[in-house]
Amino acid sequence: MRLWSVLRAGLSACALAVLLTRPAVAQIGSERYAAIVLDARTGNVLTAANPDEARHPASLTKMMTLYMVFEALREGRLRLDSRVPFSEEAASRPPSKLGIPAGQSISVEQAILALVTRSANDVAAALGERLGGSEERFAQMMTLRARALGMTRTTFRNASGLPDIAQVTTARDMANLGRRLFQEFPDRYHYFGVSHAQLGGVRLRNHNRMLETYEGVDGIKTGYINASGFNIVTSASRGGQRLIGAVFGGSSWTERDAHMATLLDRGFDQLGVAARAEARGPNILRSASAAPLPRAARATPRAAPRQVAARPARRTATRGQPTRQVQARAAASRPAARPAARPVAARTAPTRRAQAAPRTRSALGTPARASQPSLAPPVPRGTGTVRTAELR
Repeated sequence: MRLWSVLRAGLSACALAVLLTRPAVAQIGSERYAAIVLDARTGNVLTAANPDEARHPASLTKMMTLYMVFEALREGRLRLDSRVPFSEEAASRPPSKLGIPAGQSISVEQAILALVTRSANDVAAALGERLGGSEERFAQMMTLRARALGMTRTTFRNASGLPDIAQVTTARDMANLGRRLFQEFPDRYHYFGVSHAQLGGVRLRNHNRMLETYEGVDGIKTGYINASGFNIVTSASRGGQRLIGAVFGGSSWTERDAHMATLLDRGFDQLGVAARAEARGPNILRSASAAPLPRAARATPRAAPRQVAARPARRTATRGQPTRQVQARAAASRPAARPAARPVAARTAPTRRAQAAPRTRSALGTPARASQPSLAPPVPRGTGTVRTAELR
């Protein structure tokens, strides 16, 4: 009997040692957890937990990359049809990526779609080099701009969010960045609501499943690396009110999304907005299509590995709900002297397809007309209408 007690005590000590030495798993309530929900109109904090504690942003970093791109578009330093070349350094970034070979290029608009959907690290690096001369210099520019926006606890070391121990932020800083993107770029914010993008032969699906599962969500970005757990910044509009929320440190994307949904429900309740019905509304599909990518990128399998330091491969969509889809296309002419390989952005003109009509495929890969891309203003946010930006 004494021998059994000794053995049991020894086994318990071993188990305790294993638990103490095993890396902590990121989960809601763990040491990696942080959350905040803001009233988008006033900036008032409705809910907060560890909002100013240092956290790794992971792919939420691309929100700042896109802020810099949108600012360059507004100031005329970039156009939607400007080319983004890929150096060997940018092309070497690990997945998630488009796989554009060194020496090739894509348009700025294709780059934007690749960031908001696939969260492509190679594209983020190429944009950084395009705007900053080098990704390192661009990261310094990102940090300076973030500080000017009041993100005093944020430091960037790269344009993608790939692991770097010195790249840190807070839930408050990222929620405020999301609010800034919504307020300062009303003509660009709609990109965050694109749930699918067809870039040549590559079909990209947005990693943000809350676009399809939570009523009123129309952006913004998800992120994952081992050091951060599963992160998300979300913008949702309901009953005339808009919330911006941030959650860091989920142990899975499903846990993270469920927790964000709970916080948003609580926030809307605080603002006097009725709770959502148990049976949610139709599953909204937002999609975009673009001109063909360079040859090597078109060969990328659809089931390409997810970002090693971004998010797991298994993603399931909500099924069994009706889908509404609005498509719009418009063509503009360019001078004949322009190269025919540049994409043309179509302006949206919403039309509803008959419910019984068969699903049709977009015409892709056709020779691009030489014209300057121009997207019409997005469909008003919060309408629940599908937005389709067709690029030929």
